[in-house]
Amino acid sequence: VDRAAVGFVAALRLAGLPVRLASSIAFVEALGVLGIARRDDVFWAGRSTLVHRPEDAALFDRVFDAYWHRAGFLAEGAADVETITLAIDDEQDDDGADGDEDEPSGDVLTVRFSATEVLRHMDFAAYTDAELAEARVLMDRLRLVGAPKRSRRLVPTRRSSGAPDLRRTVRLALRAGGEPVRRAHRTPGERPRRIVLLLDVSGSMESYARALLRFVHAAVVGRTTVEAFAVGTRLTRLTRELSSRDPDAALARAAEAVADWSGGTRLGEGIGAFVDEWGQRGMARGAIVVVLSDGWDRGDPTVMAEQMGRLHRIAHKVVWVNPLKASPGYQPLAQGMAAALPYIDDFVEGHSIDSLERLAEVIGR
Repeated sequence: VDRAAVGFVAALRLAGLPVRLASSIAFVEALGVLGIARRDDVFWAGRSTLVHRPEDAALFDRVFDAYWHRAGFLAEGAADVETITLAIDDEQDDDGADGDEDEPSGDVLTVRFSATEVLRHMDFAAYTDAELAEARVLMDRLRLVGAPKRSRRLVPTRRSSGAPDLRRTVRLALRAGGEPVRRAHRTPGERPRRIVLLLDVSGSMESYARALLRFVHAAVVGRTTVEAFAVGTRLTRLTRELSSRDPDAALARAAEAVADWSGGTRLGEGIGAFVDEWGQRGMARGAIVVVLSDGWDRGDPTVMAEQMGRLHRIAHKVVWVNPLKASPGYQPLAQGMAAALPYIDDFVEGHSIDSLERLAEVIGR
């Protein structure tokens, strides 16, 4: 039921109907109660949760008939609507397909979408295990590159305002018969800032943590200046466990290392432990610190505010990634989220691959 419902929502979006995340969740919950045995139950569950404007009703009816009846989910006859075909592009050649299939009569609406494109926009909470494995390929293509900072290493420059480069000046002079006709200079170069990822692995993040952990693994193996930590009731460093390029082996070692997976949340204390043990010693100084959490914290909000303030003072930038932010009407009312908000430089979504691509842009700014 869940897979069919998510596919239908994706078809609506690709047909041009704006469907919000909260509406999708309501539709899935409604089908969980009603089932998909009767056409009217499915139709009115979708119409009442997914359609919010009168002008969208006709488009909903057409896509509903195309998806549910022609895909074989419903056996009952459809209402008197236009004949529609729903073409799903699986990115494979169709040379072997039979060419004697009956062509539909009447007006035809073809909705074509790529499975990869659907995964990019699908909420992580709706992923199946197979879809999560497919999404790993897309996550491997993401490259987190921190914003550049000035390096202590000097590099050659054509500007005359840099520091004198005596070795290059002498070499150029030897080519000119010993006369320093050209003077070489050096200037400080640039290198990307370190990125620190703090992943909330508490029970409230369980539906998102498994996908975000794959994202963290892809970031760690993609470059050498990414550090990864898990935060629940305690702080666990995962950089070494996730350094293997074999994703299954890396995730298995990470799961063994995290003793408080899907447990409680002491997010403020965990951030404080990171600042005390790692951040002040240099890991967070001038770095981009990314917290991946829904902001639910069982601890004292004053502790969260204090530790986030300390982190903000030593880091170059603090980015908070909240998967719930994509929900329409979301407000950061959780006490931990509200306490941390004043010390956040960028507050972004993190519910899909598409949102993680936007996160990579924020980190590289």
